[in-house]
Amino acid sequence: MAWLSGTTEFDPDILHQPVIGIQSELGDHDSGLHYHRMGQILFSREGCVRLTMNDGELLCLLPPTRAAWIPGGISHRAEMRSIVAYRSVWLDQVVFTSLPDKPAILSVNPLLRELLERIAASGWQTDWQQEANAHLVGLCVAELALAKHEPMSLHMPRDRRLIMLSGDTLPPPLAELARSCGASERTLSRIFQRETGMAYQPWRQQWRLMKAVELLATGARVTDAASALGFASDSAFIYFFRSMTGETPGGYIDSRR
Repeated sequence: MAWLSGTTEFDPDILHQPVIGIQSELGDHDSGLHYHRMGQILFSREGCVRLTMNDGELLCLLPPTRAAWIPGGISHRAEMRSIVAYRSVWLDQVVFTSLPDKPAILSVNPLLRELLERIAASGWQTDWQQEANAHLVGLCVAELALAKHEPMSLHMPRDRRLIMLSGDTLPPPLAELARSCGASERTLSRIFQRETGMAYQPWRQQWRLMKAVELLATGARVTDAASALGFASDSAFIYFFRSMTGETPGGYIDSRR
């Protein structure tokens, strides 16, 4: 097991082990774009992590008490704002062949949480073929496959006319976007459907939800989040949030502490 600081350079691939775990707590950290041969489970105990994958093609948000699955070979960047306490477990997909082949943000039940904590606390030279340890990691892989997917991922359009869209700036309404791009609303709608699998308005609403969770998880007030995301009132924001998640903003964050 290792407790890593923000300045520690770490590459699990060079250890040549089928399972590697670390524990860490970082603030305002940017991993930079990188990739590993091994698949990675990133579990946030506290705080929020923004993930970009496949050279920016996929934007993900990892809320507190959830886990991100990042298959081996996929480029990714993790940005942590405020304090994030996390656990990271890398698994060799040559050894564990049933692991998912696509990135996902996953719910973490109490069993999976304890398995991740146990593995992250294990020494790097642990013998994972030993019977008890083999059962431990096997159960973790099985729970990972069964975990519920959370709606915290968004494909980003790659068309050059839409390069201004990012994870930081509120996407404008379609008519305004069309004027700034010099393209018709119909053309932009076709681009979004083709490149993201979603129409523009649902895509924009999903972006707002992910940004709302990020703001709230890093300490923003409901009033501030509503203003930043272009809602006319707190009540309009709360209605939107409840319609998307089934919970109020306060209830959503409290349930993940």
